[in-house]
Amino acid sequence: MSATTETLGMPASAGLLDRERIIARPGFNRWLVPPAALAIHLCIGMAYGFSVFWLPLSKAIGISAPAACADLTLGSALFTTTCDWRVSDLGWIYTLFFVLLGSSAAIWGGWLEKVGPRKAATVSAFCWSGGILIAALGVATHQLWLMWLGAGVIGGIGLGLGYISPVSTLIKWFPDRRGMATGMAIMGFGGGAMIGAPLANILMTHFRSDTSVGVWQTFVVMALGYLVFMLAGAFGYRIPPAGWRPEGWSPPAAKSSMITTRHVHLRDAHKTKQFWLIWAVLCLNVSAGIGVIGMASPMLQEIFAGSLIGAPGVAFTEMSKEQLAGVAAIAAGFTGLLSLFNIGGRFFWASLSDRIGRKNTYFCFFVIGIVLYALAPWAAGIQSKLFFVGMLCIILSMYGGGFATIPAYLADIFGTQFVGAIHGRLLTAWATAGIIGPVVVNYIREAQIAAGLPRDQVYNTTMYILAGMLALGLVANAFVRPLADKWFMKDAEVAALQAKTAAVNAGPSGSFGIGRGGLDAKALLAWACVGLPLAWGVWVTVKASLALFR
Repeated sequence: MSATTETLGMPASAGLLDRERIIARPGFNRWLVPPAALAIHLCIGMAYGFSVFWLPLSKAIGISAPAACADLTLGSALFTTTCDWRVSDLGWIYTLFFVLLGSSAAIWGGWLEKVGPRKAATVSAFCWSGGILIAALGVATHQLWLMWLGAGVIGGIGLGLGYISPVSTLIKWFPDRRGMATGMAIMGFGGGAMIGAPLANILMTHFRSDTSVGVWQTFVVMALGYLVFMLAGAFGYRIPPAGWRPEGWSPPAAKSSMITTRHVHLRDAHKTKQFWLIWAVLCLNVSAGIGVIGMASPMLQEIFAGSLIGAPGVAFTEMSKEQLAGVAAIAAGFTGLLSLFNIGGRFFWASLSDRIGRKNTYFCFFVIGIVLYALAPWAAGIQSKLFFVGMLCIILSMYGGGFATIPAYLADIFGTQFVGAIHGRLLTAWATAGIIGPVVVNYIREAQIAAGLPRDQVYNTTMYILAGMLALGLVANAFVRPLADKWFMKDAEVAALQAKTAAVNAGPSGSFGIGRGGLDAKALLAWACVGLPLAWGVWVTVKASLALFR
């Protein structure tokens, strides 16, 4: 048997979902892997768009108006069948999404590295889609606890597994362009809501009747569609054999001490100060950005109020019901525009990091972010929609860019052997930020309103505090240094871990005829399957956001 055959061999006992089953064979095109990752992320990215269901669900019983109960508490809301839920009761699903995403990624990241991305993505597909189906049952029976359990808990576990499933795979397929590779996949998570939210509105309008707001039917249709799409992505995954590298590419000479060619074991990564510094970097960057995302719509409405509809000078608290409806529609376009920059930033900044380095990219995020957050109150004060919207769009591009750059940052510091599992543990920073950011923005806003400040000034202090968070992130990033030799695994240990596919240091290396092809016909078809829905979402978003500057 030749060396190449040994390297690429697959055990006869390998199951359909097993890691050994998806080792790429000669002739495989690596450009088929990013669309598979996007297929997963575009589906689970609908987590960002779930707020589209809150208002319809708040009238699930009353249909035309909420069937409100004055004595309703959060506890009784979980089991009531006669009272409509409040938006605040439903909003806990959003919190559960990201707490469970970070937790499940941390808990099962090591398992993912062992079983491979196909099995993990398949479990993710059934958890995410199954969770939405359970939520549909919760809507049909008017049981909020079922919605929390289905969409929030089970769906949240699916989010975590689906989010990290492509990370280490793409980094291994694109060692020459780590940032670009992870940016291509993770941009899908930011784009999922651009497709899912308008699709959900279309479906709810179709299913709406005198006896139903159309949500449970929409959940069923979307869950089944997501299941098919995610399984297609899962079965599109392949992993390179040990020792594989792109044809004609060799690991560059150590031009940067910030990029290692060695590997840190999962059991040791969290023992290093670098892990916790990068944890703080991600947490602080995300806390600032997610706080803005959560309050983007009311922020625009309260700051610019009547000027959004050609009635400058009319304060938010003085607006009529019709005027409020008008500015709410424009604010919806604003949130869509932010989503667009969130997506674009994931690809742009992650690709840029391949050229300027991950640490320098985060320096850009923090320095530019501090300046923009500090200037946002000035833009609001002079009532410049162009400056204010432009600033927040750039901020959101860096929020998305932070997510897309962090896997490559981890690979640079800790190596690629366990990067998916290490990334999973690091996502507890996201779970933490998902609480800190919204709490800071919401509670400071309430305190400012209670103190009697005009609505167009209640966000000024918040912006300065968020700038302070970024300043702390800047300091944490400055202290990230290369790891000491003691943290890296020995060559023999690396070879033993890779024994099922071949020991890198004992076996051959090279392209093995794998990874060639570029964007050939098959790859273009795969990209069209994810690109066309994304293009539709972008078109809908751009059309809605144009109302901002009319």
